[in-house]
Amino acid sequence: MARNPLFLVPNIITIARILAIFPVVWLVMQGDPTLRIIALVIYILAAASDWLDGYLARAWNQYSPLGRMLDPIADKLLVGILITALAWQGSLSGWDMIPVCAILFREFFISGLREFLGNTKVVLPVSWLAKWKTTLQLVALAVILLEGVVPALAIPSDILLWAAGLLTLWTGFQYLRASWPHLVADQP
Repeated sequence: MARNPLFLVPNIITIARILAIFPVVWLVMQGDPTLRIIALVIYILAAASDWLDGYLARAWNQYSPLGRMLDPIADKLLVGILITALAWQGSLSGWDMIPVCAILFREFFISGLREFLGNTKVVLPVSWLAKWKTTLQLVALAVILLEGVVPALAIPSDILLWAAGLLTLWTGFQYLRASWPHLVADQP
């Protein structure tokens, strides 16, 4: 009898990453430095779980369609919801909103592009650069969270956020370029 994919350890970790978003955002929105540190710890564990679930899926051969679907969604939810909460809370403002909007735009756009191409049986594999993009986004958000307690990190957090925004746009452009022939092709 096949195991329910919901109960595979990598999928449980991925679901936990999604659920971790709620306490992280709630803690950040309280505006208390101590709670922000707790949010940072939970966030770091959630971000690290992105590596852990993939590692365990490969090591234990626990692949599933559910995991392949949930993992990128968990990443996008973690980044998208936290970056929105940080902007709402006031940790990101002014010029920071440019990379914030770039990140959100790219994530929605590429998700829609993948959904559209899925109907055409065209698959866009995840590139290594896109994996680095996710890592840079996660690191930038960790430093921004810490900046709420250590204001001296303002410049490093801005640099990381802008680097993440630029890399996010670049990988979006790469996916668009790779999919372009399928977007302009005559449909039968």
